[in-house]
Amino acid sequence: MGPSPKLPVVYVRGYAGNTAGIDKAVTDPFYGFNEGSTHIRVGPDDVPRFYQFESPLLRLHLDEGYQILVDGGQDLYLASHATIAPDSIWIHRFYDASADTWGTSAREFRLETAAQDLLKLIETLKEKSGAPGVHLVAHSMGGLVCRCLIQKVLPDLGLDPADYVGKFFTYGTPHGGISFDVGLGLLERLRDITGINGADIFGPERMYEYLTPKALFDPDGPPRAWDARVMPQDGPFSFPLERVFCLVGTDPTDYEVAYGLSAAAVGPRSDGLVQIDNAYVPGAYQAYVHRSHSGSYGLVNSEEGYQNLRRFLFGDRKTEAALVGARLPQRGDTTWQAEVRLSVRALQIATHERTSAQWCPIQLQDTAAVSGTPPDGTADGEACVPLVTTFLNSGLRAGGSGTLRYALHLRILSLHRHDGLLSFNDHLEQVADFDDILIIDIGTDPAMPAISAGWNSEITGRISDYVPDRRTLVDENPAPGVWVNHVELPATADPLLGKDARIRLTVTPWN
Repeated sequence: MGPSPKLPVVYVRGYAGNTAGIDKAVTDPFYGFNEGSTHIRVGPDDVPRFYQFESPLLRLHLDEGYQILVDGGQDLYLASHATIAPDSIWIHRFYDASADTWGTSAREFRLETAAQDLLKLIETLKEKSGAPGVHLVAHSMGGLVCRCLIQKVLPDLGLDPADYVGKFFTYGTPHGGISFDVGLGLLERLRDITGINGADIFGPERMYEYLTPKALFDPDGPPRAWDARVMPQDGPFSFPLERVFCLVGTDPTDYEVAYGLSAAAVGPRSDGLVQIDNAYVPGAYQAYVHRSHSGSYGLVNSEEGYQNLRRFLFGDRKTEAALVGARLPQRGDTTWQAEVRLSVRALQIATHERTSAQWCPIQLQDTAAVSGTPPDGTADGEACVPLVTTFLNSGLRAGGSGTLRYALHLRILSLHRHDGLLSFNDHLEQVADFDDILIIDIGTDPAMPAISAGWNSEITGRISDYVPDRRTLVDENPAPGVWVNHVELPATADPLLGKDARIRLTVTPWN
């Protein structure tokens, strides 16, 4: 189990709007990916504390040794060097040709052209670095440019996207387009009819055009059941979903574009521009963080986003947690939800949060969560609700520690209805029916992960002083390269979840 290979990283920025917005975007040598942030956090004794994030571009340079290779311009550097280092950072400057600040005529922006130009950049980087491909890291519309490349441009040329792209990471990409909570669909129709500033690229008709290869394209438009978010897996040139990670923002209040009107129109269940349900590819890895689409508290210039990016690109362990065997009381007037928060030792932030306060709890009545082939240790028909998948890097463990430690905070809440409306007669706000934290330690020996796990309610003293039980959990899967164990829930959960409820932990190599 070795570290992931270092491939060139190509950043692809988001939508800039009209010509004035494009002109502003191109004046930045790194298209905004060099922008960091400073915040105030509450420290000990309620004293505000300064917090600084340098930027994702600079952090990859500092943390992973990536080189920023510019000598009067990226194109000039590539033209004047026969070889480049594979651990290098590049910006896809697709907006340059559409700006009128360079003394030349501006070319009308077209997303398909941006995707074709991205292929040219990737081919150059592959040739000069000797790397088998590149990692694509995209913000907002940039993720749609990448998907056009992966789903249309390369398949139309008879080329396999997996031969060009290593991993694909998106920050707040509107994979399902952009829709609004207000207007009853009128705003979307006006946008798509007028195509003002090219914003129709976020509507279903245009998305179908640039996400569908010629061989499958229907000139009459998208089929009724077509879902823009889906990256099909049944074609000869399908890009594996296990190489895709979507970072989803859940903070609309800090998105200040248009004086907050965007966030008001899109609604609270969003990052201020992209609704939560539109911000991911079904089946891809996901993390939810309380950040806005952009700005001072945006996804890209956040520690939360960077730590997910770094571990997805360069981690060596993939860990999955699922709730299996739960038998929640079935009452017609009760809805059950789960909240999950993930914390990794030595990080000052939570890397994943799905909570009702942030409009994204896990709905336990979702039948899709219990369908499919039963996993190891799960009986036929037994409920299995995926809780979280995260990536760890054994090279980043806390100094002197022999394990990789992370915490899974799980809360189960019930909502009661009366005559179709929520009932609050016996309600205690933000009080969960079950609330506990599973502390998980993963050993660094690649041959035997040596996993231990303990519930916070059963650990005495400080968590930082906690030493895992020497009796490691038993691997229930005899197959090499896959480690599985089921952790029983505390006895206090039995009346609510049943005696068979448990957390299934799965650890596999990642590179």
